[in-house]
Amino acid sequence: MPDEEQRVSVSVTDGIADVRLNRPEKRNALDPAMFAALVEAGERLRSDVGVRVVVLSGEGPDFCAGLDFTSFRAMTAGERLSASAQLPPSDGPAKATGQRAAYVWAELPVPVIAAVHGNALGGGLQITLGADIRIVAPDARLSVMEINWGLVPDMTGTQLLPELVGRDVAKELTYTGRVVSGEEAAALGLCTRTDPDPRTAALALAAEIAARSPHAVRASKRLLDLAGRVDLEAGFAAEQKEIGALIGSPNQVEAVTARFEKRAPNFEDGR
Repeated sequence: MPDEEQRVSVSVTDGIADVRLNRPEKRNALDPAMFAALVEAGERLRSDVGVRVVVLSGEGPDFCAGLDFTSFRAMTAGERLSASAQLPPSDGPAKATGQRAAYVWAELPVPVIAAVHGNALGGGLQITLGADIRIVAPDARLSVMEINWGLVPDMTGTQLLPELVGRDVAKELTYTGRVVSGEEAAALGLCTRTDPDPRTAALALAAEIAARSPHAVRASKRLLDLAGRVDLEAGFAAEQKEIGALIGSPNQVEAVTARFEKRAPNFEDGR
């Protein structure tokens, strides 16, 4: 078990990084140490060429219940505790600490699967938006809860949520702060699918993805993340660049050879 003071635990097995928010006694609530640990874990994994998939989940009864109550109390005095997290500057689009804690998962070159159980509220929900895939327990509780505290979602939620559920649904959820179940989240597009044991399901899916060519998977993520964010000409050109780099490469040859030989492929890691 990880040290109890370690806010985020990370272990890597067979190319799968198992990342767990590790503050169960506080329902994995976000404090400066948790923000910093999330960013640091994501940054560390981004440069690990042996990682093929990431599974992001929470220890204890919840994925993440949102911002620590101490932070809300500090806000009444105009303080923003998340800003006290000690982090190196970011060269990506997310600059604020909370934004980086959520968006660092979107910046990983490999797929990230969030496994959500219990509460994923406010900032906890926004962390899941950085994942590529969200598997959620049917009875999980998800909410864009900031309005209840007189706030707006400021951890990428206003920009990423509409991509998933549409602008009108994003507005309804944000204006009301209402809680939705995992089942409703799936119906709205807020999650990919439900499963009564989301972490086990996420790890099984991760193993399936990790068995594919890591170069093709990374290229697929790059292309799919461009969709809707660049014009078609740029997107189509990116497709051709990626396919040109893959055809005849060692892992592509191995994929074809293994398929014809009816055996499991043996892919090389790396970028």
